[in-house]
Amino acid sequence: MKRSLWLIPAALLLLAPLSCKRETTLDVMSYNIRLGVANDGDNSWENRKAATPSMLRANKPDIFGVQEAYDFQIQYIEEQCPEYKALGVGREDGLSTGEHMSIFYNTGKIELVEWGTYWLSETPDVPSKGWDAKCFRTATWALMKEKQSGKPFYYVNTHLDHKGVVAREKGLALIAEKIAAMNPEGWPMVLTGDFNVFPDDPGLKGVNALMKDARVTAEKTVDTPSFNGWGAEGKVIDYIYYAGFKKCKTFDVVDTSYEGIPFISDHYPIKARLVF
Repeated sequence: MKRSLWLIPAALLLLAPLSCKRETTLDVMSYNIRLGVANDGDNSWENRKAATPSMLRANKPDIFGVQEAYDFQIQYIEEQCPEYKALGVGREDGLSTGEHMSIFYNTGKIELVEWGTYWLSETPDVPSKGWDAKCFRTATWALMKEKQSGKPFYYVNTHLDHKGVVAREKGLALIAEKIAAMNPEGWPMVLTGDFNVFPDDPGLKGVNALMKDARVTAEKTVDTPSFNGWGAEGKVIDYIYYAGFKKCKTFDVVDTSYEGIPFISDHYPIKARLVF
């Protein structure tokens, strides 16, 4: 009798590590950094750039996509936050000219497998402007691996046109088509970006059919707008979508002030915690 009583706690000790197994999570962020060449007066890049590395150190995303970033802004982040490496090209020439839709990843946690860029146009393989767009628009994609678990996942980052209605609709449709085609294995997928559309826009139909909106489906979420217009207005136009993950635990809008700087950008970064 005494022997069997001792066996019960021993069995519980053996089971404890299994019941306490840690979740594998991915902390994702989307951040329209506001182009560094814009004449924004007090909000110009040189006056607010110190807020960006402070924000990244405070929030510690594993991977994040930026929009509107010029090469010198990319370089500044890599210099100030050397744990991150960037992938991306300039949208004007496919090299360094113009805005980058770059993906940054923490090299201590994430391993790069392959990556590329395509243009949101009728000729996606070459630098080009699509449909009624005012600007060249791109999507940067990467196949990654979470190092500790070895789990692969795809990440896509983009910025839709701010003027062309057809370009936004066709651009989102192209992204949805590419996402469906690039991932026959059904691995987890993340899509981030400034879509320049509201959540009820019909152009989101194709993406909504494939993926979930983190703002809508997170266990804990907020309704804070992502676009702030330097404090003049609030709009929800930035998104984190996901598929193939077990769940989204949290979604948040990073509206904190860093380094005493009122606005980190005319957009607030948005972030989500996904569970593999």
